[in-house]
Amino acid sequence: MCAKGYGQFCPVSIAAEVLSERWTLLVLRELLAGSTRFNDLHRGVPLMSASLLSQRLRDLELAGLLDRQPLPSGKGKSYRLTEAGEALRPVVDGIGLWGTRYMRTQYAPENLDPSLLMWDMRRWIRGDRMPSGHIVIRFDIPDAPLQKQHYWMVKEDGSDTLDLCLFDPGFPVCLIVTGRLEILTRVWMGNIEAEHAVRSGQLTLDGVPEIRMSFYDWIGLNPFVHLAATQGIDSARRIA
Repeated sequence: MCAKGYGQFCPVSIAAEVLSERWTLLVLRELLAGSTRFNDLHRGVPLMSASLLSQRLRDLELAGLLDRQPLPSGKGKSYRLTEAGEALRPVVDGIGLWGTRYMRTQYAPENLDPSLLMWDMRRWIRGDRMPSGHIVIRFDIPDAPLQKQHYWMVKEDGSDTLDLCLFDPGFPVCLIVTGRLEILTRVWMGNIEAEHAVRSGQLTLDGVPEIRMSFYDWIGLNPFVHLAATQGIDSARRIA
């Protein structure tokens, strides 16, 4: 990193030597969101090559922001933030809030990624607010590329977490949620109220009535929406 430094003693420049490398902030975002395994981290930055992700993880480890430990199985590694890495949480949150408030290009077509959207939703959907039992939800995104038009989320009976499947898991589907990629993204980011999207036909819900009616309770929102609300920030022009 010294070879790429700014040659200044200012703390901002020293921090920038670590944090301003391409993809580094997004890798930190994934670590702060709770991802600890390489494949999970990669799913949060799908356009990043695996080799570059490995390099950025090594950089963070060398900078003292990350610990790498072998998994109990002996296969693979677990990545966890150190105290210094965890201390970046308010920094990353602040950048996200700034982007929420001042940037206007987040829904440009080149920024919309169905796989990333589904992975992000899986982490924050409120499984504890779903009816009990084994539940399978299919998300249909008709305007996505052919291989990315269908995703399945599965909640096992007795669990509050969901697994994301890229292929049909073979269980009966309890609910089908259908909508264009931009609409699903705007609902997730709090720009369109879920009820408005359904009432206006921008989203359709088909399936078991009990699960369909609970949709508004468990669909959740991106965590930056809640952060913005606590600070009195309009999370970008909500449609209700």
